[in-house]
Amino acid sequence: MLSVTPGGGWADRLGIFARTFRRATPDQVARAVADAGYPLAHWNFAAIGRPTLADGVTPDEVTGVRAAFDAAGVGIPSVSGTFNVIHPDAELRAAQVRSAVRLIGLVPALGADVLTLCTGTRDADDMWRAHPGNSGPDAWDDLRRTLDPLLEAARDAGIRLGVEPEPGNVITDAARAARLLAELGPDAPLGIVLDPANLITPGTIAQQDEILREAMDLLGDRLIGAQAKDVVAQGYSAAGAGMLDYPAVLRQLARGPAVPLIVQDASEQDAARVRRDLLRWHDEAGR
Repeated sequence: MLSVTPGGGWADRLGIFARTFRRATPDQVARAVADAGYPLAHWNFAAIGRPTLADGVTPDEVTGVRAAFDAAGVGIPSVSGTFNVIHPDAELRAAQVRSAVRLIGLVPALGADVLTLCTGTRDADDMWRAHPGNSGPDAWDDLRRTLDPLLEAARDAGIRLGVEPEPGNVITDAARAARLLAELGPDAPLGIVLDPANLITPGTIAQQDEILREAMDLLGDRLIGAQAKDVVAQGYSAAGAGMLDYPAVLRQLARGPAVPLIVQDASEQDAARVRRDLLRWHDEAGR
């Protein structure tokens, strides 16, 4: 398998959500990530108490984030640009699109080449909560309309947008993600961030290998990132605290391109343990 950094190994592709370590300054966040043993961090301006879409953040502040992470020896492969792209309030949605377009233009200054998105829900209060309207043709149309200016901005910035199948959003699963990729075409600056836990429930845990194999068959060649969390009876947990067979998960992910694997839903106190377990599971997956 290839690695993110030339000459590096699989461990060099492990990262964590920067907002796991909420601090007052980028330097403090970067040091906390490095102290937990991670060479990469998925950046979110919420980690330092600013809006995710970076409203009010100056270019100098962006440069300061990059300098802080460079000094700590931590790379930023991706940046969060999540907002509800099919929010029922069209005026709010348009304002957030403008903010996201601006943020896309700032991503290269952070050293990243991916901006991650939420594909949205008709729920007005929680962009991760399912809504019956999400499966309607109007929701799909709104997703496509919202993506158009974001895709144009991504082309201009030389980055890609990362779409993650989420059970509460329009792109609920691998099949709908594959539909979006097919409609946009192979040249669109958009790829898939795959979180295996999003595709599996406690009721389907026995079929996890089959589900992930199908997802990789459909999406593997367009993978630009992956995430690591776990499935529990209600909701999610840190990897290793739930039901997923992580050596099997890593074997499936290894069928795709070498991409960053970003830890989600781990506490500060558990972050180092998750990294150690991912290294161990990777060794087990290769046996």
